[in-house]
This record gives sequence, C-alpha cells and structure tokens, in this order.
Amino acid sequence: MNLDIVTRNNVKIIGNGPKTICFAHGFGCDQNVWNLVTNHFKDEYRLILFDYVGSGKSDKEAYNSDRYGTLDGYAQDVLDIYHALNLKDTIFVGHSVSSMIGMLASLREPSLFSHLIMIGPSPCYLNDPPNYYGGFEKEDIEGLLDMMEKNYKNWASSFASIAVGHPDQPELKQQLQNNFCSIDPVISKQFAKVTFYADHRKDLKQVTVPSLILQCTEDIIAPEGVGIYLSEHLPNSTLNIMDATLHCPHLSHPEETVKLMKEYLKKVLHTCRQ
Repeated sequence: MNLDIVTRNNVKIIGNGPKTICFAHGFGCDQNVWNLVTNHFKDEYRLILFDYVGSGKSDKEAYNSDRYGTLDGYAQDVLDIYHALNLKDTIFVGHSVSSMIGMLASLREPSLFSHLIMIGPSPCYLNDPPNYYGGFEKEDIEGLLDMMEKNYKNWASSFASIAVGHPDQPELKQQLQNNFCSIDPVISKQFAKVTFYADHRKDLKQVTVPSLILQCTEDIIAPEGVGIYLSEHLPNSTLNIMDATLHCPHLSHPEETVKLMKEYLKKVLHTCRQ
C-alpha cells in the first residue's frame, strides 16, 4: 500500500466483502456525502472512500493547477488510489462529474473496473443545439464563475439550493453549502470551470465497462435529456429514471438510490457468475 497516496486523498476503507465498491464524490463535496448510502453496503462489500486533492481532508499542498486543469487530473487521482491499494475489477460509483472522471479512468485501465454506476452524470453541461441540450448556455457558466469570484458564500448558498433543494430538509442544503465553503475558493472555481466546460461526448463510444445511469427528475444541473443521451451513446448501459428530484439523490433520497444500485448489482453480478 502506498501510504503517500492514501494520505494525500484521505482514503478510507470500510467492510470486508469479496467485491470492492469505490465511491467518488462530486464537485464541491467530500466523501461524507456517502454516509447515508455506505451503511447499506458495508456488510457485503469492501468500500473505498476518498477525497479528491483540494477537497475534504485531502492534502491541499498536493494541489497543482496544471494537473487539475482537466478532468484527466482527477481521473489520475482515481488510478493512483487503485494502484496504491492494488484494486482491480471494482464497482465505481461516481456522483455528477465523478461519473465522467470514473469513465475516463476506465478508458485508461478498463481491467480495474467491472461496472460504473453514474449518479446524475453529464458528458457536457453546455447546450449544443440542435441535437444536444446539456442545460446551460455559455453565459450561464460565465455568470456562475463570476459569482464564485465576487461573492463565494452567496454562490455556495445559491448553488446548494439548486443542487439539493427540498426546503423541508434544510439540513441537506446546509451540508452541501458547508462542503462548498470548506474548499479554497480558488481551487473550487477551477474545479467548477473544468467541470462545466468539459465535453466528453466523443469518449462515450469507447467505453467498454458496463454502466448504470441513475437520472433524477427535475434536475437542473443534469437534465433528463442528458441521461437519455448517455443511455443512447454509452455502450452496455442501463438507464433508470428516478422518482428522486434534483441533483443529489444520495443525500435527499438515499433509500431509492440504494435500492436501484442493489437491484442493478444483483442482476449484473449474478449474470457474471453464470
């Protein structure tokens, strides 16, 4: 085990199951966003949790703006962790941008992954009419980045509302807002820029690892049409449109998230054993 990588990415290992699941958080978050989900898997699987460099309790001194100037730098974080722990044939669960990060890692070393589970994924957040609508115009992204620059706390509050909503559960918004505010605003803005300007539509057809797409309804950040686009262009993929709304079902609707993940894994892992 490479302890430098384990420390750098604040890697945690839970459970002792024969199969490994790696949980990867989305933009502006850390591994704690999985707390409502992991308890349902720890008795059957070995679970890997981590923070991307710049997030959570990772080593902030390891952040390099050149390395993390594209999603490839974050995909390298994943591969570094896999190599440090000697992982292979794992289930990778990625929320939001981590879905694409995991996909990019699988393109480099497909043997390390048995399945990808993508929660609220998007290969491109920008609209590209007439055939693709990612949900944002360029000026929307520019406005978001400008708000991050001028008043980061207001941006954190506003974006948390968009992502998680559910005014009946104000603690969810507060958790997400606290996550945003715990990150260096300079690092956060660069991660946002890298995330929202990325376009990995051309990479989809090259993916060989089977995938599950969990698509929320009423998701402003990754609209339903994006999930449908992914299912049509990602080989060997399964699409589930959730009852859960907005962008963070592992926080707002953990029961449904766990249920759909378990149903998928039961089906595909049983098939693999036959």
